[in-house]
Amino acid sequence: MALFTIADPHLSFGTDKPMDIFRGWANHTEKLKENWEKLVSPEDTVVLPGDISWGMSLEEAKPDFAFLNALPGVKILGKGNHDYWWTTMKKMRAFTETNGFSTIRFLFNNAFAAEGAAICGTRGWFFDEGAPTEENERIILREAGRLRTGLTAAAGLGLEPVVFLHYPVTADGLICEPLFRELTAFGVKRCFFGHIHGETSQRYRDFTVNGVRFSLISADSIGFCPRRIDLA
Repeated sequence: MALFTIADPHLSFGTDKPMDIFRGWANHTEKLKENWEKLVSPEDTVVLPGDISWGMSLEEAKPDFAFLNALPGVKILGKGNHDYWWTTMKKMRAFTETNGFSTIRFLFNNAFAAEGAAICGTRGWFFDEGAPTEENERIILREAGRLRTGLTAAAGLGLEPVVFLHYPVTADGLICEPLFRELTAFGVKRCFFGHIHGETSQRYRDFTVNGVRFSLISADSIGFCPRRIDLA
């Protein structure tokens, strides 16, 4: 059994949102499927922290869920800034149960034990685009609270906490202090994130800040190939 991660698949089987208009995204779903099936077994776990589907509702995202569900392994989905289909946990769990999407879970104010790790996380938010607004600060504090809830749940599992976010916690020398404080308070050593694409991604591949190892795992930045996580 193994633990993998990949963010930002940007699936659009149920919507007219082609990704091949962007450089490097041609045939990205075929590449993702081929790489996934080569690496991931049914006993493995794959964490996808955000920007899963372009569907505006669960029903519109249904073909994308079907695509993921058919791939090997258990999938744990987090929320990204483009996941407009995301709703309450009750509704999402009912949706997966009704449609037989038995390999899909949701990461939200909770934690999962997988391959010796306690998986937790949240979406995060913008923090590096000029002076912070009152609304952004409110959202960041809410996200920090959600991260704390997830990390508390992870602590109860007695395993190393591994955090998955959609937005980065640090960029261009700036740090989102409320979220970073939660990481350090709970002794997090590994944090994975997505959201960043294109040439910019080269600056964020793997780096360490105050003992926390950050890794960018947006789909295009890792060649549409799930990245295996080794905790040792």
